[in-house]
Amino acid sequence: MHPRELRIEDFTYELPDEQVARYPLPERDASKLLVYNGGAITEDTYRHIARHLPQQTLLAFNQTRVVYARLLFRKETGGAIEVFCLEPHGRYADIQTAMMQKGKVWWRCMIGGASKWKDGMILELQNESPSFTLRAGIAEREPGTFTLELSWNNEMTFAEVLHHAGKVPLPPYLHREADAGDKERYQTIFAREEGSVAAPTAGLHFTERVMQQLADRAIHTAFVTLHVGAGTFKPVKSETMQEHDMHAEWIDVHSNTVRLLLHGLDNGIVAVGTTTLRTLESLYWIGAKLHAGVEVNLAGLAVTQWEPYELLLEVSAREALLAILAHLENHSQERLLTRTQILIAPGYRFRMIRGLVTNFHQPQSTLLLLVAALIGPGWRDVYDYALSHHYRFLSYGDGCLLWNRQLTEK
Repeated sequence: MHPRELRIEDFTYELPDEQVARYPLPERDASKLLVYNGGAITEDTYRHIARHLPQQTLLAFNQTRVVYARLLFRKETGGAIEVFCLEPHGRYADIQTAMMQKGKVWWRCMIGGASKWKDGMILELQNESPSFTLRAGIAEREPGTFTLELSWNNEMTFAEVLHHAGKVPLPPYLHREADAGDKERYQTIFAREEGSVAAPTAGLHFTERVMQQLADRAIHTAFVTLHVGAGTFKPVKSETMQEHDMHAEWIDVHSNTVRLLLHGLDNGIVAVGTTTLRTLESLYWIGAKLHAGVEVNLAGLAVTQWEPYELLLEVSAREALLAILAHLENHSQERLLTRTQILIAPGYRFRMIRGLVTNFHQPQSTLLLLVAALIGPGWRDVYDYALSHHYRFLSYGDGCLLWNRQLTEK
């Protein structure tokens, strides 16, 4: 069956409200870890994850950093309008360039209470410490989103403005306001590149202690960047995947990281998080197209959602990564910076990874489809076990280590 024909109602389960983790545990690495390998389930905690990974494994992480994307503006009448910053306007080459703008920037946003915002109305947000005023006006209206012209009266970059004036963009399903603790806990310890509006939550469980244990066991690490967009929370509302438009996200991978991945193929790569996995598999398709002489739109969407199911390319992961390195060298570039729309669902054949570390995801989500693609119908056994053994679900919840069924069945 082509993934276009998949019915989303076949990927659902009953998630009791009491099993949604509203807050993180006091210690990151105390979260439970379910290990699934070829149908067998074992239990542990993240504190001991190194014991479950073969020596010389390469563990790949997403080093994106969550920005404080929620802004609360006031109208002259005193009413509040909330703005959720999604992504920069297309006039900017990438997120980093947009984040470094000073004085003014154009940003695509969702607006709560948009009907109250009339054309020509300028809203203000007064920040106290440091003192500055952030102003917002509607530049463009699109279905469901708006492009805002944001301006401020100091020499700060937009990244700094968000840091001081914004709020942590907790997932909507937590049904609570962010508190002081979320500024630290809704961020991985290795977060570096600003641009995400949601955390790569599988990485939230890792501590300096765990990272040292990985190193002691000769487990290597590599860091890629995928800036997580609000589309990660977008439910699949169509009956089949044919009508679902997969969200696109920015990826940023240094050539040195590509070399690490190339060496990691020998002993196996494990992706920490679905965003890391999507980045790695996108790298494969970018490299495979470069190797085969197929046009790659690096300035736009380098990988579209259906390409992996329709491109008949017999290119190895090694050949794909070498093609990326050759492309970067030929263009005197050190980083591959582009966007991906890759949709990973049952029917997908994984090229880059042997395993995945991930949290437990919402019913009828593209993230659950990805898990089902990796371990097959066994996803139900994993989720039934987690539900019956009182695992905590979603962003602040427990997680699992899933080994690629396509390898264990060989």
